[in-house]
Amino acid sequence: MLKHSLRWLTGLGATGALIAASAAPAVAAPTIEPYFQDATLAVGSEATIRGLLLYADEPTVLTDVSVRYDYRSLANKITVTPADGQECTAPEPGVLVCTEPSDVVLYEMPPLGSGIYRNGAKRVHLGLTEDAQLGDSGDVAVSFQAAGGRRGSYTSRVRVGEGVDLAGGPFTSLSAKPGGKFTVPLVVANAGDKTVNGFVAVFDLPYSIRTKDRFSNCRYSDDHLVSCQFDEDIPVGTGLATTLNLELAKDTYAPANHSGYAQFMTTADFEDLTRVRAAVGAQAATPGGGPKLTLAEAPGRVRQADQTDVGPGYDYTGWTIKATGRNGTDLAAIGATLKGTVGAVVTATVGFRNNGPATLDRTNGDFEAATHTDVELPPGTTAVEVPANCWLRQDTTRTYLCASEMLLVAGQTYTMKFRLRIDKVIPNARGAVRVNAPCECPAGGGFQDEIKPANDRATIVVNAAQGGGGQGDGDGGGGGGSLPITGAPTDLIAGIGALLLVTGVGCYLLARRQGSRFAA
Repeated sequence: MLKHSLRWLTGLGATGALIAASAAPAVAAPTIEPYFQDATLAVGSEATIRGLLLYADEPTVLTDVSVRYDYRSLANKITVTPADGQECTAPEPGVLVCTEPSDVVLYEMPPLGSGIYRNGAKRVHLGLTEDAQLGDSGDVAVSFQAAGGRRGSYTSRVRVGEGVDLAGGPFTSLSAKPGGKFTVPLVVANAGDKTVNGFVAVFDLPYSIRTKDRFSNCRYSDDHLVSCQFDEDIPVGTGLATTLNLELAKDTYAPANHSGYAQFMTTADFEDLTRVRAAVGAQAATPGGGPKLTLAEAPGRVRQADQTDVGPGYDYTGWTIKATGRNGTDLAAIGATLKGTVGAVVTATVGFRNNGPATLDRTNGDFEAATHTDVELPPGTTAVEVPANCWLRQDTTRTYLCASEMLLVAGQTYTMKFRLRIDKVIPNARGAVRVNAPCECPAGGGFQDEIKPANDRATIVVNAAQGGGGQGDGDGGGGGGSLPITGAPTDLIAGIGALLLVTGVGCYLLARRQGSRFAA
């Protein structure tokens, strides 16, 4: 469902955009960067939940963590109270200080190999007092401190708005061949008791679903639809509808079901989600240059007040497209040929290539790898550096299991680097690379429908005898540490790809520290 992807952006923050920063190098002492999403609170509605997110470019553990919420600019207007049972005190009006009950471990978010690490503090409720008035606005300065002098702060905007309730239309199903065109309905309704003054549709479309349309009020990344903003009103008890012309990419896997979704947000909620983009220099998706996409004739209306959706449980619609015919995937293992003397450290660049014809898209709510690869070290060698997405198999000392990305694009090569020390020169010492390796994973193991299993295995050969080399190549040492699997277009990860182009929170760390600009 849409929620499995949008929760990266709404419930957990704009985590998906972390992928765009995956090429940045790690540094020796990670700086922890916080983020606390903006909020629009509705008069007369229940409190909303927000949590402080912490980002780093290396895994780290924070101990003795405390978080301070300073909302004095909204004194007597909002309340900030614990949501997860943490111990908190109020040293003065408009300030709340909460202590984390345990260490905060910053771990790598999927897909594996992103190079960005994240976790969050216990959450808080943001609510309104009886003195809050429509149009009130202020800041909440959220800061943390931890053992070792680690600290940081982020200032979030909080507005007082009007509560509305958007609802999405029914789900629909249809079918198309890879490369085929189809049309889906886009339906939104007002399920509340106040007129909705403008809204945004944010699309969660997989890699396979594309469009050639270029509406002026919509944003795109290449042929991927990202979002559409509408200024039409939706009166109470009514709905608006239009259709979208979409198509399946020629490299769509078939037969398979490909699901797409759209979430409807108020304009203010969308601003709360995406305002940080400009602050970190993230680039927005490109607006279309064609006509405006409209849903129905409605009188133009100036936005009267900021609005927030107070009933977000059913504010989305979706479509399931059954890809018909047969369009499979061939993953071919890549080995390496190495040479060196005793004590030398050599680099084995191994992995696999997606020979197509179909892209393998395993993006789902479990965030599981599309496949797994076994890397068996040749005898006489020891791994001194191993990619972060690899770990030793149980009951072995020489075979590593490596997780791939979730999206494996046809025609792309996905490699990783193992640094091996030669402990003993053994002529023609052979290890192996096996793609589609079994894995005891929650969503299953390797890719099961390989169309050419004969090339799933390749060799790693050290000091090959003449004519005894293996498939692939390597180098004799020096340079470069372990690297994550590479090759996928990181700004178009299916399912979350469109969303990370609307926002840029994940760029926050590296944009501040390196002055980089990321597509988001």
